[in-house]
Amino acid sequence: MPCGEDWLSHPLGIVQGFFAQNGVNPDWEKKVIEYFKEKLKENNAPKWSQYVKHCLDFMSSGLCPAGSLAGRLPVRHKRSYEDDEDMDLQPSKQKDQHSCARQAGGLGGLHWCGEPKRLETEASTGQQLNSLNLSSPFDLNFPLPGEKGPACLVKVYEDWDCFKVNDVLELYGVLSVDPVLSILNNEERDASALLDPMECTDTAEEQRVHSPPASLVPRIHVILAQKLQHINPLLPTCLNKEESRTCKFVSSFMTELSPVRAELLGFLTHALLGDSLAAEYLILHLISTVYTRRDVLPLGKFTVNLSGCPQNSTFTEHLYRIIQHLVPASFRLQMTIENMNQLKFIPHKDYTANRLVSGLLQLPNNTSLVIDETLLEQGQLDTPGVHNVTALSNLITWQKVDYDFSYHQMEFPCNINVLITSEGRSLLPADCQIHLQPQLIPPNMEEYMSSLLAAVLPSVLNKFRIYLTLLRFLDYNISDDITKAVEDDFVEMRKNDPQSITADDLHQLLVVARFLSLSAGQTTLSRERWLRAKQLESSRKNRLQQHKCVNGNEL
Repeated sequence: MPCGEDWLSHPLGIVQGFFAQNGVNPDWEKKVIEYFKEKLKENNAPKWSQYVKHCLDFMSSGLCPAGSLAGRLPVRHKRSYEDDEDMDLQPSKQKDQHSCARQAGGLGGLHWCGEPKRLETEASTGQQLNSLNLSSPFDLNFPLPGEKGPACLVKVYEDWDCFKVNDVLELYGVLSVDPVLSILNNEERDASALLDPMECTDTAEEQRVHSPPASLVPRIHVILAQKLQHINPLLPTCLNKEESRTCKFVSSFMTELSPVRAELLGFLTHALLGDSLAAEYLILHLISTVYTRRDVLPLGKFTVNLSGCPQNSTFTEHLYRIIQHLVPASFRLQMTIENMNQLKFIPHKDYTANRLVSGLLQLPNNTSLVIDETLLEQGQLDTPGVHNVTALSNLITWQKVDYDFSYHQMEFPCNINVLITSEGRSLLPADCQIHLQPQLIPPNMEEYMSSLLAAVLPSVLNKFRIYLTLLRFLDYNISDDITKAVEDDFVEMRKNDPQSITADDLHQLLVVARFLSLSAGQTTLSRERWLRAKQLESSRKNRLQQHKCVNGNEL
């Protein structure tokens, strides 16, 4: 058996060696996987040169002719945690060999979901990917507008059926850019068609889409694949495991949670032009997540409509830039008439090419989707525009996306944090509306926001990022005593104001109390947090009522 670093420089030779020795044994593939698992577990393993470590958002359900799962990995526009001055992904910054690229995409492909820290393809691998011709008119099926390569075709050879749509996967595999392999695959298909015409029924369009040139779309042959809980590189990969390292990390960070929250609240207050109430609700929004579903109702979603945003200002653009610095995956949807009428929100099946064409709403779980409604002007929505508005409403209300298969639709659940910025009340549904009440109006918004970001130390920003991801995974419960106290309190509230207090208000209070407790690191509801939640909701509603009285119209 080859030794040393042959597994790095000649990985396919290792596979061939196992096959030559154990070809008659049906378990030879398992031995290959176990071999590479042991090699990758070594802490002092040298830097990978022939291997590529990637993380994907699984969005594929089709099999390639060889029986392996195929998909594409377009690099999504994303900023680097390593360099906060540069908001774009910098593939050349490859520092930590144990980090990974994060990816997302559409059914019929595995796509990049935007790696929050860096794109890691060590040494020659990175050069190979970057040297590819990415200006080809070949359709790489990227879900988001304006995306550019590189792209890869991912081959998964086992356990592919255990991956669900929108799962984030970490993959280790062998990168192949040899165009000869594409020719060999074509020759195999042609030979198979001669022997049995029924075995190869792909049309020319299907072959063009599913077998692009390796020089344009290289192959990654997956050896190991595992599902990830999150895509924040600052935290341990799995937060549910009771490993000593993970437990130590969590317990250590929880001891400094209170000052981190206070600093984050101050930071967001400045970003929201001095509005501390809006900053409180923005924190609750950023740590919200769908923790379960009751029938069709997703519990834990907390879509916020930040109204009162100036229409002819760059405020919303710079607010998104702030959020982009805090979360690992985000996208800003500029809600113009043109975008609503022309962009493809929903994936749809192309029966000619036998693939699902990607849509904009193919986003990995816990992506921050910021919808900028301040850009919406008077105009006519055509049929696609109306369908796109409906798709956004369904995403917000039910946390699902209906994929279009022409003759029927198929629901795919999702978990997307939606923030809507608008001048008045949004035309889209929202769980909570908070009207912005600026305490200052900077003469130069860009200079103000840039100086705000520059004033925050990178170490403090990293604590904010850890805080917002970690709190999503904390368990939460309400004791019987607090449940009884909340019920009694609600009955008393109904007595005092039976017209305005409804069951929906109770649900809203419980959601706010949940995330308010978690934001303080408390995994159970206390009387203090319940009263604080009531105070916040009262202040929010009073502000909306005051603004309604001043303007004389509905918010």
